[in-house]
Amino acid sequence: STHAAGVVIGDRPLVELVPLYRDPKSDMPATQYNMKWVDQAGLVKFDFLGLKTLTVIQNAVDLLKRRGVELDIGAIPLDDGATYALYGRADTVGVFQVESAGMRDALRQLQPTCIEDIVALVALYRPGPMENIPVYCDVKNGRRPRAGIHPLIDPILDETQGIIVYQEQVMEIARRMAGYSLGGADMLRRAMGKKIQAAMDAERPKFMAGAAENGVDRAKAQEVWDLLDKFANYGFNKSHAAAYGLVSYQTAWLKANHPVEFMAAVMNLDLNLTDKLNAFVQEARRLGIEVLAPCINRSEARFAVQEGRILYALGALKGVGVEAMRLIETARAEGGTFRDLFDVARRVELKAVGKRALEMMARAGAFDALEPNRGRAVAALDALIDYSAASAAEAASGQASLFGGGDALPPPRLPSPEGWLPTERLAEEHAAVGFYLSGHPLDVYGEALRRDGVISHARFQHRFGEQGGVARIAGTLTGVQVRKSAKGNRFAYLQFSDPSGGYEVMAFSEALAEAEPHLTPGTNLVLAVESEGAEGGGRLRLRSLTPIDAVVSSETGLRVYLADEAAAFSVRRRLEIGAKAAAARPGGATQGLPGAGSYGAALRAQVAQRRGQGKVSLVIAWPEQGREVEIALPGRYPTGPEIRGMLKDVPGVEAVDEV
Repeated sequence: STHAAGVVIGDRPLVELVPLYRDPKSDMPATQYNMKWVDQAGLVKFDFLGLKTLTVIQNAVDLLKRRGVELDIGAIPLDDGATYALYGRADTVGVFQVESAGMRDALRQLQPTCIEDIVALVALYRPGPMENIPVYCDVKNGRRPRAGIHPLIDPILDETQGIIVYQEQVMEIARRMAGYSLGGADMLRRAMGKKIQAAMDAERPKFMAGAAENGVDRAKAQEVWDLLDKFANYGFNKSHAAAYGLVSYQTAWLKANHPVEFMAAVMNLDLNLTDKLNAFVQEARRLGIEVLAPCINRSEARFAVQEGRILYALGALKGVGVEAMRLIETARAEGGTFRDLFDVARRVELKAVGKRALEMMARAGAFDALEPNRGRAVAALDALIDYSAASAAEAASGQASLFGGGDALPPPRLPSPEGWLPTERLAEEHAAVGFYLSGHPLDVYGEALRRDGVISHARFQHRFGEQGGVARIAGTLTGVQVRKSAKGNRFAYLQFSDPSGGYEVMAFSEALAEAEPHLTPGTNLVLAVESEGAEGGGRLRLRSLTPIDAVVSSETGLRVYLADEAAAFSVRRRLEIGAKAAAARPGGATQGLPGAGSYGAALRAQVAQRRGQGKVSLVIAWPEQGREVEIALPGRYPTGPEIRGMLKDVPGVEAVDEV
């Protein structure tokens, strides 16, 4: 195999020193000798590590430059108070090297105040030396006294609170205490670090003799030798830790001082990783940064920043390539914003963009500025692609319109399906983005859930994340993965989403059997879950599961206030859809319900299925008479929270009140 980052150099052409070969998968020749043999052959080996984080930093610098902020990242101050405060809060989502839960716990203990603290933590956070993190933190913050080793070497350990952390410290201790040369100290470090017993046996008498010459008694010299023997194996190369610590500090500085550009740059790094993008969007919102939905007239192929807000990248949508979105970006740069869907078709080669990409854009709402009815935008794609191809052919032929002026080809008639319901729109958006961006299906349940003591997943983690506990949380089911244990028992990983983000719950065989009738993606549920806390990895385990409307069902009626009588027809249509779904059997067919896809239609049927039934009346303003007219609708209709949310979304509806 070829080392991922190893590069060797010599004082003459390498073919004169070692045999080479060419890997058919690479243009770069490689040595036939392994890394130990090339050392013995006289070559010097370097590891050149290419960090993606450097790309994040450069992208953030470029985004800052676009708004006139010139930044030399190599010249930022290393004593920035805001940066160390960010570390102390463990507010490190997206910050290099310190994102893990363990690192964040260590930062809270450490409360770093200088770059040396960050470098030391990078070196200590590994199996073995990790056990010294509490000691380092306690000594630094005065919670315990520092233990001295010997006056000759204690100053060497000042920056690491009396703990041997770095390989360079091992070398300097050997030099100061036992009179080693720098080259000899490096040979000692190598022998200890690689546990080369023969070399260590040869070095021990030399170390003991050198220490005696410096007035160190034999017992203390033996104690120091044993310490070096232990820590040389743990010791981290300080130059490596310093480089990583500095990169970590640079990302923390950017997040503390320029959070909008930093978060956009972090999201660009993971453009196609939905789970990470979801976490970063949640983090941006937690920081008070607005993330704008994808828009064909505003968004770019990659994440960008505009007036302190992050523009969601068109290229981050599922099944949408960055290069295809460059075509849209280029057309907009050359001809200005698009006026309507036909303008897009005339100026962009839609066939090159691809129907799949265009569909995802429509489902995500990227065409909302041109066509608010997302269902119509999806239904129009075939006609628009044909029109785009015909327009391009017409332009290439140089033909003019028969009557002169205007467009050479008249635009086609587009279908006019009914608009998607709010929950269906969110479901289709979820399918295109990978998570809920513009809202969440649980939003309409917020107040009812709070009244019933149901908390968010984020609140659960905040309250029970360390010690563990039991509580009820709500979630929209987004995925189910059923497995079998070694004993043949079925269990499942259930993926959920709530307004605070995504999370996963394990359902073992008994709980899974009870929950299975409700495990249809898109279903809103209330879960009783328990966590074993930090010791159990924070994993959630399902105790029981209940459809959300069995928890927040309502027998109340509704009074719907309309701006004009035209809105009454749309309200009636929404109520009819809800009543039709409520009459259907659970899991039954959803034929006849308008929608964009099977997932959206099934979800909408489930959402509309309400236990709560009540009377509905419409209140219509009658300005000419100076009064309002209230019309009681015959029969009873579903009146649950989501139905109320659906009605509020109808154009012309001013308010929906419970009665």
